[in-house]
Amino acid sequence: MTPTPSLRRPATRLGRCLLATTPSQPLRASAHPPTPSQRLAAASIQPQQQQQQQQRRWQSDFSSVNPSEVEHFTALAADWWSPHGSSRLLHLMNPLRHDFIRACLADTDAGAADAGSDKPASTPKLRYLDIGCGGGIFAESAARLPTTAHVTAIDPTPSVLAVARAHAKHDPALRGKLEYQLTSIEKLAVPEEPYDVVSLFEVIEHIDEPAAFLDRVRPFVRPGGWLVMSTIARTWVSWFTTNLVAEDLLRIVPPGTHDWSKYINEHELRAFFAGKGWNSPKVMGVVYVPGLGWKEVRGSEKVGNYFFAVRRDE
Repeated sequence: MTPTPSLRRPATRLGRCLLATTPSQPLRASAHPPTPSQRLAAASIQPQQQQQQQQRRWQSDFSSVNPSEVEHFTALAADWWSPHGSSRLLHLMNPLRHDFIRACLADTDAGAADAGSDKPASTPKLRYLDIGCGGGIFAESAARLPTTAHVTAIDPTPSVLAVARAHAKHDPALRGKLEYQLTSIEKLAVPEEPYDVVSLFEVIEHIDEPAAFLDRVRPFVRPGGWLVMSTIARTWVSWFTTNLVAEDLLRIVPPGTHDWSKYINEHELRAFFAGKGWNSPKVMGVVYVPGLGWKEVRGSEKVGNYFFAVRRDE
């Protein structure tokens, strides 16, 4: 291992990103192409212009699928369902995904009660769209819930989706409740009845054009439904823990999984969704504790992994 180049590259990106995202400083001209987080910030500042550009991308060659990302996750497909394999941290995080979604839905029920309805809140079964489902860790667990009507799970990586489909066949209870599709969000048709919950777990930090991607996702969420995601803040701490320690030193995450320059801060997501037909942003910071798994830690969304959700206006 030659530490000097690996240390120097993230540090350089950090300097550029801080110049671009510090609120007190304007975006500076640079010979380097803008990072995904810079493009997300630009979209929140100029929503109408960016939306027109994104519409053109959708109608032309815009794609959220990065070939190098597909190649990387293809290499991880074989042991996706091994609780001690390359996806171990995803298995450990999965219960918190459900906890966060339940918290979002509880806010929805509380809002309905505050509206003054005398009738008890009805609880129709939920329809999920899991984007970037990988081997199906979340999709399968969501489909097994008694409160779930159906889960549609999509991923653009053939080998990974083959693993997901093969694993789901072992559980007959999933038939009719879980459907996998080899596709990207750009190629998926918007259904007549959008979804109650659209999930983007460990996805947005692998997208080159996050602003266009998130706007493309919007019509898949029904009015009053939730867009739920998890990602990583772009800080010195997150680079140290995810890139240096987790990937390079301990190897508990396969090297090359994360590109630090694609990490997105919570305040950048809030700014992006503001004024775009979303409300009730929620955030939950989480920290991985060796031997104990993932734990909710208030305030940790400012430095590392976190969940984020917004509700679509009704």
